[in-house]
Amino acid sequence: MTDTTTTTRPAGGPVSLTLPDADHQRHRPRGSEPVIELAGVSVFYGDYEAVRGVSMDIGANEITALIGPSGCGKSTVLRSLNRMNDLIPGARVAGRVAYHSQDLYARDVNPIEVRRLIGMVFQKPNPFPKSIYDNVAYGPRVTGRKVSDMDGLVEDALRRAALWEEVKDKLKQSALALSGGQQQRLCIARTIAVRPEVILMDEPCSALDPIATGKIEDLMHELSKTYTIVIVTHNMQQAARVSQRTAFFTADVDTAGVRHGRLVEFDDTNRIFTNPAQKRTEDYITGRFG
Repeated sequence: MTDTTTTTRPAGGPVSLTLPDADHQRHRPRGSEPVIELAGVSVFYGDYEAVRGVSMDIGANEITALIGPSGCGKSTVLRSLNRMNDLIPGARVAGRVAYHSQDLYARDVNPIEVRRLIGMVFQKPNPFPKSIYDNVAYGPRVTGRKVSDMDGLVEDALRRAALWEEVKDKLKQSALALSGGQQQRLCIARTIAVRPEVILMDEPCSALDPIATGKIEDLMHELSKTYTIVIVTHNMQQAARVSQRTAFFTADVDTAGVRHGRLVEFDDTNRIFTNPAQKRTEDYITGRFG
């Protein structure tokens, strides 16, 4: 688990991950073995080491919050969990990112399958210029999943995203006509529709008003009964409200004057916010820096 060899995107024909039944995974009780494990993970853009030596475990059916000042590598680490960084030229990962003990960066792992199992909701709502219905149905159609009842799948995803009652009579209307908060919940429904186990959220409420933010936070609590969630947020009150565990990142400057993001502390959220082990965490939480 401490292997620190540099990994690259697959060169040969990709294969699917060999995993337990998806429905069994989603009902794994809290406190069981980690869903995702990071060991000595560093992320590079070319020769620049943006994040250095991160080790942490993501527990099943928990909400894990990543907090810290801008430029400390939170989103970079988040994107490494489902290989979104592969899409950036020159990006590479050293160390090990494992999903149910399988190395996600192994040469024979299909990154498309990784992103199906570990979905992503972005900072700014990004619905497709299609109908509400087609936005939700898009993932299953593109991945070639055989769906006997697409209408039922769309309804179920919209219900899980707490959006069904608001859109059930206008499914054929453009998703772009929805409010910002509704668009973000639609993006969550679109993610759910491909049956992931993990949902990554990169500042999902930063562009939303307080009412829409509250709806997304309530939705996170409900979703965590079924899914594992990792969220990046600059809102410390939000991290305290929604998460069970919190990781605090910051940026260090090395002897050459180069900044590198690093994990300072990772613990139960209540302990992070009331009795952190590291002074740097306390200083950030109390507003002394950052």
